[in-house]
Amino acid sequence: MTSSDRHFSRRRLLSGAAALAGGSLLLGCSPGSRDSGTELNYWHLMTGGDGIVMAGLVDEANGLKAGYHAKQTVLAWGPPYYTKLAMASAGGRAPDLAIMHASRIAGYAPGGLLEPWDLDLLAEVGLKESDFPPLVWQKGLYDGKLYSIALDTHPFVLYYNTEHAAKAGVTDSLATLGSAEEFTEVATKLQKVTGKHGLSYGYLGDPSQMWRLFYTFYRQTGAEMKLVPGTKAEVDQDAAVTALKFVQSLLNDTIATRSGDGGTAVSEFLHGESGMLFGGVWELPVLKDSKMPFDAMPIPTLFGQQAAYADSHTFVLPRQSKTDPGRRRYTYQLVAEILKRSVKWAGAGHIPAYQPVVKSAEYLELKPQSNYVGIPAYVNYDPDVWFSGAGSDFTGYFAENVQNVYLGSGDPAAGFDGFVQRLNKLLDRPQPV
Repeated sequence: MTSSDRHFSRRRLLSGAAALAGGSLLLGCSPGSRDSGTELNYWHLMTGGDGIVMAGLVDEANGLKAGYHAKQTVLAWGPPYYTKLAMASAGGRAPDLAIMHASRIAGYAPGGLLEPWDLDLLAEVGLKESDFPPLVWQKGLYDGKLYSIALDTHPFVLYYNTEHAAKAGVTDSLATLGSAEEFTEVATKLQKVTGKHGLSYGYLGDPSQMWRLFYTFYRQTGAEMKLVPGTKAEVDQDAAVTALKFVQSLLNDTIATRSGDGGTAVSEFLHGESGMLFGGVWELPVLKDSKMPFDAMPIPTLFGQQAAYADSHTFVLPRQSKTDPGRRRYTYQLVAEILKRSVKWAGAGHIPAYQPVVKSAEYLELKPQSNYVGIPAYVNYDPDVWFSGAGSDFTGYFAENVQNVYLGSGDPAAGFDGFVQRLNKLLDRPQPV
């Protein structure tokens, strides 16, 4: 704990933790048994296929019999997870290790809910800054200290049906798209092949999906979004309107349905009723299981500058009232062993953050994963501010003002302005911790 962290009272930490996690308190949070000096408590939110892979990686690390045994606690994704983690950290009774989305670091590190990583100790277990993409490493920094170590980058990408693309004569065009007009032309040609839609994109009931596509195109214009508490939001209204008008033009019930949700979009693509799909890399296992002919690529640069929305699963050290040097060293070893085996994590679509894995022949043979391996070089995370990030209400604020724009009945400028007004109200509030 730093000297500045000691200025936070337990009451303030607890109240701040509740606010950061959305205000919902879960009772009975406990980090688990501390009876075994070498049993490491590891909390994460990996379920389904991701959970199976993570369990396998932990089992392999435990199997080394290196003096520790990691015990996994899997909690529900979203606000329940972040609430419990925040409260455990505020109370000083947190697990030895936890997974946190990179987009949440800005809300947790400033308030003393996380402890920084020791770079010298990381070097002892074989991890150094040059092993990670610069933008991914930098996302874990706050006030000059490293608060998170990325396991992966999971971006928003473009999938396409290779058979439909060949029939439409757009296979080569997909590789060279450089403008919104060219993308619309390709999507139109694909629609003529499918007879239904050229593109699948679902967003109803899913504010995060709305935000991911918008923010990708907004950042492709070169625009930034700076959110600093105590000041007005710094945004580019013209760039936002450009991005929103383009999304609105795609959702015209011909290129793409105007009112689809995520499940409908994936199903439509799987059944060959569209030629392309905007989706996260986490959709890859379902697409592969279907045996359909498809490929994946970064979302094309349509507005001048390479940009892609993404987040990262990262390892963090939640704040504890007491830390044992031996347990802490074992925690570093556990992280190193998982990272060095993360080519298995790539099977679910994620891009491993540990570069020796990404550069390995085993990873480069993975298709279509290696097609989008370059995205971390120009990745865009949510704006750094305490109320943003995965599992927060940030994207909900966007959706409540912009969903009608996507539906075709709202004005892009008015919708974005409503979102900015909401941001400014939040920026007027002091950070909880």
